[in-house]
Amino acid sequence: MREIRQIVRLWHQDTATVFVTLVRTEGSSYRRPGAHLLLGQQGEYAGTISGGCLEAEVVRKAAWLVRGGAVMERYSTMFDDTAEIPFGLGCGGVVDLLLEPADTPECHAVLKALEGALAGDEVTVLTWLPREGRGLKRAVLAANGDFAYASAGLTEAELVEARAAAVLPRGEFESVGTEVFVERIATPQRLFILGAGDDAKPVVSMAALLGWSVSVMDGRAHMARAERFPEAEQVIVASAVSREVLAIRPDDAVVLMSHSYEQDRELLAAVLPLRPKYLGLLGARRRSSLLVSEAAATLGWTVGECCDRIFAPVGLDLGGDGPEAIALAVIAEVQACCMGKLGASRRLSSEDVERHLAEGDAGRYLQAQCALDRA
Repeated sequence: MREIRQIVRLWHQDTATVFVTLVRTEGSSYRRPGAHLLLGQQGEYAGTISGGCLEAEVVRKAAWLVRGGAVMERYSTMFDDTAEIPFGLGCGGVVDLLLEPADTPECHAVLKALEGALAGDEVTVLTWLPREGRGLKRAVLAANGDFAYASAGLTEAELVEARAAAVLPRGEFESVGTEVFVERIATPQRLFILGAGDDAKPVVSMAALLGWSVSVMDGRAHMARAERFPEAEQVIVASAVSREVLAIRPDDAVVLMSHSYEQDRELLAAVLPLRPKYLGLLGARRRSSLLVSEAAATLGWTVGECCDRIFAPVGLDLGGDGPEAIALAVIAEVQACCMGKLGASRRLSSEDVERHLAEGDAGRYLQAQCALDRA
């Protein structure tokens, strides 16, 4: 998603010349279909379509290749000096690239779709790949099922077929037959960091590096300041009942790390019913156990139901110490969870909560006032 932001930024500079899309791979490939690269007039570019081995070659020839319109080019990354496919580098795969001039209505449509995704508009882009006797055609299908754009010359039958083909999970890509490339352009992952302490800063930085949309919220105005988190999209003074907190959606990720027991207790009870895809709780296991038990009592849920929706302790067990190492563990777990790649985790179970409560010392985490609550 960070690459999409860079591509859109270059596009707005009005220097774009060629847009490149990775549409098919065979064997080993560093990037998946749907990777993009936008080339500027002076050889500058945004995005990547390989691990760095193809970009120089593509940039060098792109303008010449599209002099007659959009084309498909095949590159081999296998080391074979005798191969007919050019540019073997030993990476072990073959990629098919679509190169198109950036000044066409079709290219403007896909770049506008990328820009719209950054603003929260998911669309599906369908591209009829160029072949002998027919140039590139494109349609953009909005989330409501209407076509936001369709190339001149596309028939009603083709559009009906395209609408039927555009049923893909978020962020996935597919070639329908050998002619139509279908790309679902997803919106950035939204991450809500509830807590504006100093240890939230590297979490924001790492999430921003991935291109996520990051919001920092805290009920303490002296901490929730935009200048403390310049990479966040928004920094808000917000309590558990604020509309910004209640607007959290099921596909969002939330990390609760205010260090204030009272804030965490209120926020946990408010966020759990919203059922975000990821909800992480920073803190020791005994402290988290007490928070979970109180949230369960407030909501009328079982402890097990709460534990099923919470990652606590937050973050993968990567080792290391300090805010940056913790931030890396947190972002890695959020990424794995939201991408459906999460393996074993350290999350609390209802048995853990019962054991910690039975030990009788969980109450020591209760504080009349968190040190960070003092202005």
